[in-house]
Amino acid sequence: MTGKVAVITAASGSIGAGLVAGYRARGWAVVATARTIKPSEDPEVLAVEGDIADPASAGRVIGGALDRFGRIDTLVHNSGVVISKPFTDYTAADYALVVEVTFSGFFWVTQRAITEMAVRYGGHVVNVSAGDSGAPAVLAALTKGGLTAATRSLAVEYASLDIRVNAVLLGPSDAPAYAPGSCEHCGDRLPPLGRVGQVSDVVNGVLFLESSPCITGETLHIDGGQTAAI
Repeated sequence: MTGKVAVITAASGSIGAGLVAGYRARGWAVVATARTIKPSEDPEVLAVEGDIADPASAGRVIGGALDRFGRIDTLVHNSGVVISKPFTDYTAADYALVVEVTFSGFFWVTQRAITEMAVRYGGHVVNVSAGDSGAPAVLAALTKGGLTAATRSLAVEYASLDIRVNAVLLGPSDAPAYAPGSCEHCGDRLPPLGRVGQVSDVVNGVLFLESSPCITGETLHIDGGQTAAI
């Protein structure tokens, strides 16, 4: 055991579950949260059920981490929604859902996590964000841009307190819990590597950032070379 603790949101889905397993394999304790999540039989995994977009739920998650393990070293904000449709077809409900899950969830839980990191041992925040799947998805573009900007801003603001903030940006992916149907419109527009991303690619990317203490304010593209080809 390392004595370190990671908080992972949307931990019941494919990427989230992979991240929980990845951090546990490195000997970290994990606080796993999602709207619906089963208790874990692993004593080093605390499952907290709740809506991370609710400030009270975010408080319970961070409080639970401190009560159970006494510290927070990393927050992986993996909560997000991708709704792909033409811009003029989006509804008020679509907009509200994306803003609530992606932006409000990020804001409340990250604020609480950084508050604790700032007075303890420093820490690390990683934002998992959706990239371009090739289908119309302007709300995904808004969230991508917003989280990228927030990542850079927070990295600069909290660097002096030894808090790093990074992001991973996904391209077309077979991770259904994060971006349902993200590959349905790929057709012959696969990225240069000729394949879509897998859960293991995302987990490896996040753990790479975890192991790189001099990287902050960066967005790691896990997209098979899609960004490079633009």
